[in-house]
Amino acid sequence: MAAAEDELLLPRLPELFETSKQLLDEMEVVTEPTGSRIVQDKVSKGLDLLEKAAEMLLELDLFSRNEDLEEIASTDLKYLMVPAFQGALTLKQVNPSKRLDHLQWAREHFMNYLTQCHYYQVAKFELPQAKNNSAENNAASSSMAYPSLVAMASQRQAKIERYKQKKEVEQRLSALKTAVENGQADDEHVREYHLLHLRRWVGLSLEEIESIDQEIKILRERGSSREASASHSSRQERPAVKPFILTRDAAQAKVFGAGYPSVASMTVSEWYDQRQKHGTLPDPGIAKAAPEFKRAAQEDQEQKEEEDDEQTLHRAREWDDWKDAHPRGYGNRQNMG
Repeated sequence: MAAAEDELLLPRLPELFETSKQLLDEMEVVTEPTGSRIVQDKVSKGLDLLEKAAEMLLELDLFSRNEDLEEIASTDLKYLMVPAFQGALTLKQVNPSKRLDHLQWAREHFMNYLTQCHYYQVAKFELPQAKNNSAENNAASSSMAYPSLVAMASQRQAKIERYKQKKEVEQRLSALKTAVENGQADDEHVREYHLLHLRRWVGLSLEEIESIDQEIKILRERGSSREASASHSSRQERPAVKPFILTRDAAQAKVFGAGYPSVASMTVSEWYDQRQKHGTLPDPGIAKAAPEFKRAAQEDQEQKEEEDDEQTLHRAREWDDWKDAHPRGYGNRQNMG
């Protein structure tokens, strides 16, 4: 019975794989925004197909740790890329509130793919370190915040080697693609074609994991800073302090006062009403007549100034007449001989 069910599942697996691969290829050349409804529908569809394909691979037990890479059929090698496809499509999901979860799921898919390829020795590479939320890993990541120059140089050299291998793999894939897709290639070239795809996705997975780790670090630091700011703003504000006036002693405060204006005890309107009630404000009629009094006082001042000018002129003329009648030295008889 189980064998019959396997026979029913086998024809569906290639269809699921090819359809999901086609959707992933469309994502690489799409011109619409990643967050558009059309693109996100294709991403969701591709993830659903890959999830079904992964379940079928587990049921069929197509890959076993008891066999080597040479023992896997050439047509089955491509199914090793299912976890890599899952990781690539997971990164295409757009939801800011779930971005951290998507990054962690994508990293897990890429790690599953790299683990399988490392076991089967598809290519020579070093597995990235596993990440989790334990305190030990946090301490390790903090200690690796400033890597040594030797480690940085080795990482740079590894990236250069991966770039060279990527170019060589892409050139070889381009040469074999037409023959394999048209069914004109023999089993040896078909096997080489699928192995080249596996090696290509090894390099892509390593690059994606490096980018994912950097983005996860940024998101966690941003989240911790937001939590700190939220906790700071949630603190209870101190009660308002009532204003008070300081003096050297109580006697000084009673006799001399504070020495500077104290806090206002009433508004301007209240002060005006109080003054008007006690009759200390001028009569409104007087206030209205003030311009007339001012005009009259100004006229009197002008008339007085004119009179003062006439008196001054009269005195000046009398002084001139007196000097004409009394020459210089008049009345000085003391020194006459």
